[in-house]
This record gives sequence, structure tokens and C-alpha cells, in this order.
Amino acid sequence: MASTVLDSILFRDSFGTPQMRAVFDDRELIRKYVQVEVALAKAEARCGVIPEAAAKDIAERCNADTLDFDLLRQETEIVGYPILPLVHQIAKQAGASGGYVHWGATTQDIMDSAVALQLRDGLDIVEADIRALRAILAGLARRYRDTPMAGRTHLQQALPVTFGYKCAIWLDMFDRHAQRLAEARPRVLVGQFAGAAGTLASLGGKGLEVQKAMMLELRLGVPVSTWHVARDGFAEAINLLGLITGSLGKIAYDVMIMASNEFGELYEPFVKGRGASSTMPQKRNPISSELMLACAKGVRQSAGLMLDAMVQDLERATGPWHAEWIAIPEAFILAAGALHQARFMLGGLIVDEAAMARNLDLTKGLIVAEAVMMGLAPMIGRQEAHDVVYDACRVVNEKGGRLADVLNAMPDVSSRLDPKLIERLTDPANYLGMAPQMVDQVLASSAKLN
Repeated sequence: MASTVLDSILFRDSFGTPQMRAVFDDRELIRKYVQVEVALAKAEARCGVIPEAAAKDIAERCNADTLDFDLLRQETEIVGYPILPLVHQIAKQAGASGGYVHWGATTQDIMDSAVALQLRDGLDIVEADIRALRAILAGLARRYRDTPMAGRTHLQQALPVTFGYKCAIWLDMFDRHAQRLAEARPRVLVGQFAGAAGTLASLGGKGLEVQKAMMLELRLGVPVSTWHVARDGFAEAINLLGLITGSLGKIAYDVMIMASNEFGELYEPFVKGRGASSTMPQKRNPISSELMLACAKGVRQSAGLMLDAMVQDLERATGPWHAEWIAIPEAFILAAGALHQARFMLGGLIVDEAAMARNLDLTKGLIVAEAVMMGLAPMIGRQEAHDVVYDACRVVNEKGGRLADVLNAMPDVSSRLDPKLIERLTDPANYLGMAPQMVDQVLASSAKLN
């Protein structure tokens, strides 16, 4: 029986994906424990620490899929960790060579290295999703490069932008995330093999040689020093997911606001029944955006927990290490869920350019009051131009009408600016600044990362 949204029959594919859940599945984790134990035996045989025949037996006979999982669960509850119960069973599988299983290792070596393998698989999925999302965002930025819309600050119309400009900002965030992910891999995907107190004392002079051979077998980075209580690598991985889902939450927030009836500029892809209300037939709720935002909040909690878990005692931790067992799977599954929803939502995003144009004209030219002020400033000075245009804006706000008509009726303005120039200055489409060129810059920069 599932009791959380991550495993719920009802909710699991809303808040996660089957592919990411498979990475953090119990049985897959135990397979990775066995994989690490086998890699250790092979490395030790290569370095002359244990007989080659023993390593061969361990590699051929130890099989995670034939373990007694009920017994493993029962003994894990007693011991507090799964590795000693696991070693009991795979040592039996290895027969006469079983005494060489887990030679010189400690529980945390096996668990940390297995989690590093999980992180590698999980980051591969995240990387693929980000690559696909960047392609979607690049397409939106390119297509709507010159589509004018109201830019908003403090939830008020500010100055015109283009929808492509907005999408380019989203794309640029994910270009940076792609770079962060590539840069984090060598720091994060590092194995662990250091022994009871981290000094590899049980292997005498062979410890570092075995460590290197083991990481080569696992295709993980070789640690420069023991990281039993130096948890910045794993914390970086989860906080990177926090950054990624934070950006997804920002996009989701924008889409939800712009999809409201009062804006009506964007809509999530239409799927019959999706976002429907049980009482209001007209509703079309932005479900993917809502899920993205919820996942982002969940990952943020895990990121904070990982930072807290970095504060560990002495050479081997007590409770802080255990907190990672909660945070890491949850963060990856929720991040995968958010990325999946984003790919669906943005991949089929419906953009209502006519609504954007209507909203841009909503203030009858007030949105480009700055343009008129800058056009008038060379003739009467910036401050006086500001005051004149401010008075005109007050007239429009209080009495209605178009800003261009009010300005043309003001002698201080009409005597200095041609009416046709005022019409051009009060057309929002003529005051986009460098927004289209910024789109081009982002697209060119993004293409270099591919």
C-alpha cells in the first residue's frame, strides 16, 4: 500500500516518472549494493589483496535478484543498515569464497558508492529532459521573437516586451542549468571506499591502489580524500535540482497568471477533461503548471534537508547521514515529475497573440508613456517632459481616451512634436527596445552549448 504521492497509484505519475522511480527502486538500490561489492572484490583481486578465484566466484554467484528480501528487510530493521544483512546473504551465495565479500570495507563505503551510481543514472535522466526542454524553449523564442506583449512589473503593465523575449529568458536559465550539471558531475559522481574511520588501515599499503581500481570498475571518480562526513557533493546535486525546479516554478507561475481569464494570453495544451472542475464546466485549470510549482516546493525542502545533513559529527556521522536517504530519492523523483510536466506543457503551449495585442492596448498608450517622455526630453528637458507626460497620463486615467489624443491636445506637446510622431511614440509595437536582438543573442549562445 502506497502512502505518499511518490508511490501512489493515483498521483505517482503526476509527481514523478516511472523512469526515475526505477532508478531509486529498492531492488535497484540493492542491485547497486551488490554491484559495488563485486567491484570491490574485482579491484582487490587485481591488486593482489584477495585471490582471483574468490573475486571470480563473487562476481559470478552474487545475485541481488535471488536474495530473500523479507529476511533482508527484517534484519535491516534490527541492524539499522542494510549492508550487514546483505553481506550475510551474498557471502552464502559466494560459497567458499564468501569470506572475501566486503573485505576491508565499511557499510557507508558500499551505500555511498551505490548512491553515487543512482545519482549518475538520475542525472542522466535530468540532463536528457533539460536538453529536450531547451529545444522547446528555443523554438518558442524563435517563433515569437517579434510578438509584442505587455511586460509587467509588480503585476502592473510596465513596458512592451515580446513573448519570444520572455521565452528566451526561460531558455537562458536552462542553458545555465545544463552548464551547472556538466560542471557538477566530476564533483558529485565520486565513489567511496575508505574503511571504518576513513584511513583504509585494514588494507595496509594497498588501500589507495584498491580504491582507484574499484572506482575504475564502477566508472566513478576517485576521491582525493575520504568524504564519509564531507557531504558537499551530494548536497550540491540536490541543491542543483532545487535550482532547476525553482526555474520550472517560475515558468509555471508565469503561465498560470497569463492563463487567467483576465489575461487569456497562454493556455496549456488541450486534453479533454484535463483541468476540469467537478462543479464548474467552464474551468480549464493549468494542471501541469500547478504540479510543477508543487514539485519545486518539495525539492526545495529536500535541498534544505541536504544542507542540514552536511553538519556531521567527527569521522562518521550519526543521524545526519540518514536524512540523505529521505531527501535524495524524493528530490530526484519530484524533479523528474516537474521536468516531465514542463515538457508536456511547453511543448504544446497555446499562445494567443491576439489577446496579447488586446492587453497591450488596454491602457490606450499609457504603457509607452516613457517613449513619449524620452521623445520630448531633448526639447524641454527630462524632468519637465516627465511632468508633462505624467499630467497627460492622469487625464487618461481619470477621464479615459487615448494618450496620443490627450498629448496632441496639450500645447506644450503639440507645438514641439508632430502628431504623427506622437502616434508612433504611443504605439507599443514601436517601443520594444532590444528585446528581439536579445532573443537572437540567447539563441546563438544556446546553440553553442549543443
